Amino acid sequence: MVLMLKFASWLLVGAALFGAQREAAAADAFPSRPIRMIVPSGAGGITDILARVIAVRLSENLGHQVVVDNRPGASGVVGSDIVAKATPDGHTLLMVFPSHPVNPSLFAKLPYDTIRDFAPVTLVSQVSPALIVQNQFPARSMQELIATAKAKPGQLNHASVGIGSMGHLGALLLRSMAKIDFALVLYKGSPQALSALMSGEIQFYLIGSVGTAVTHIKTGRIRALGVGGSQRVAALPDVPTIAETLPGYEARGWNGILAPARTPKHVIDRLHREIVKIVRSPEFNEVLASEGARAVGNTPAELDAVIRADVRKWATVVKEAGIRPE
Repeated sequence: MVLMLKFASWLLVGAALFGAQREAAAADAFPSRPIRMIVPSGAGGITDILARVIAVRLSENLGHQVVVDNRPGASGVVGSDIVAKATPDGHTLLMVFPSHPVNPSLFAKLPYDTIRDFAPVTLVSQVSPALIVQNQFPARSMQELIATAKAKPGQLNHASVGIGSMGHLGALLLRSMAKIDFALVLYKGSPQALSALMSGEIQFYLIGSVGTAVTHIKTGRIRALGVGGSQRVAALPDVPTIAETLPGYEARGWNGILAPARTPKHVIDRLHREIVKIVRSPEFNEVLASEGARAVGNTPAELDAVIRADVRKWATVVKEAGIRPE
């Protein structure tokens, strides 16, 4: 009996060792061909820029080319759907931004499930919006801006560059938390909104990225009253967070990498390890600093928590604003 128990124990140990060796061999076999990184937005934006920097370095680290494939459309839905339906082997990745967890609130029906159909890899970066005003605008702080808006309900104009954009949602969150009322004026893009701000057509603008506004701030044409993230940013160290006036306020952009659901854990682990090394490198941080962003490189579980929290948060904001899903 003792001998049989020992034999059974040896079999279990052997099976465990064989399983570990097989998993290690599978990990070594990945990747076996070029990797496609889907960017669900057009070329030239921050998401595309960061994806291309990662792709170059990841190609070197993995020994197979990583190709960036821009698939814009429907606020990121077109590109995300491609990845949701791709073979879950790690050879198709998705670089997402905040519209990913917002879309369930803006669309009556999506062709995929935002949570269940993707496997998180890592949060690459966070970028803070900046609330900016024309230099001649009398408010010199968030407190004064809120006081002005309360004294003139519905009379101030805020720029927005698209329903569901971080600037748009951040403005709605500000309106709700500060209990103020103002008009939202839609523009085609940030250049048009900035031009309208500097001409006095609008009074304030929560621009999606600090980096976009820094040059104009330094020339004195506009001023930043607050940043939307949870901490101050290096590019504007003297500008307080909006949360310093409105505790609990947070509106920040981010970029994260996802794979299709059911991608094997050893593949996710390999991708996570290699991408985090890139994200935390000095070269990558130089690119981020130029955009007013900061590196993250967290765990898959932490990225999953970010997405789930944003789905809940922005669903509440969208519902309170009376925006109906399309």
